[in-house]
Amino acid sequence: MTYLAHYANAQLAALWMGCVGWTFTIMALGLVQWRVWKVPDNEVISSGVAWVGLWRVCFNSYTVVTPGFKHMYCSYIDLTDAYTPPEIASGQVLMLLSVVVGLCGNAGGVYTLRNVFFGMDKNSPIRLLFITAGSLCLTAAGMSLIPLLWTLTSVVNNQTINFPPDFKMPKEPDSQSVGCGIVIGLVGAVLMVVSGVNFCRYRLPERSRASMQPSLSHEVQLDGSAAQGALTSSGGINNPAFESHEHV
Repeated sequence: MTYLAHYANAQLAALWMGCVGWTFTIMALGLVQWRVWKVPDNEVISSGVAWVGLWRVCFNSYTVVTPGFKHMYCSYIDLTDAYTPPEIASGQVLMLLSVVVGLCGNAGGVYTLRNVFFGMDKNSPIRLLFITAGSLCLTAAGMSLIPLLWTLTSVVNNQTINFPPDFKMPKEPDSQSVGCGIVIGLVGAVLMVVSGVNFCRYRLPERSRASMQPSLSHEVQLDGSAAQGALTSSGGINNPAFESHEHV
């Protein structure tokens, strides 16, 4: 099965893109800069900028500071809170599932490429394994794209969030823009899509009949020689009547 390695270069590149895309998904999951709010209140929010992520709302302040931070105040967003927008709630669930499914897809790609390049399991269905790994990568990309595009639409439409008073956030921003969390997440999702498509497009190489014909004739010659040698070495006596009939 070592010849299969010459036909899996695209899948090797797909594994690299899948790992990078999966890493970007993890980064987007942890970043707080999904939405960038420009707020009018500079007394509490010193810089006039607040960041809204999937798990936290943060801003720089010189009046209120979260323990452990120097000049930052953060509040955590709970999935079950009434004020939590549906795009953030779906993002907390789907982004986590995307990380798990993407990890399974990349692990499947590693296992399949291991069989291709090293022939560790010669009976493994290579094409089926690649399709499975690709399907998992595509599923992971779809899970992450839903909250990413949903949040992007909310930013474009300048939708507000009714934060509770202890968040110390205004009712609505002056303006809001897309943060680096959404950008990194979209790049990761695109890389996962490309990776999944390349995995699913793998085809087993077809050997030409011309290359198979010499080996087949060689096997026939070997079988004929072996059979003749077996008859000769059996110690039998030639039949004179059969030979005279053959000459006639």
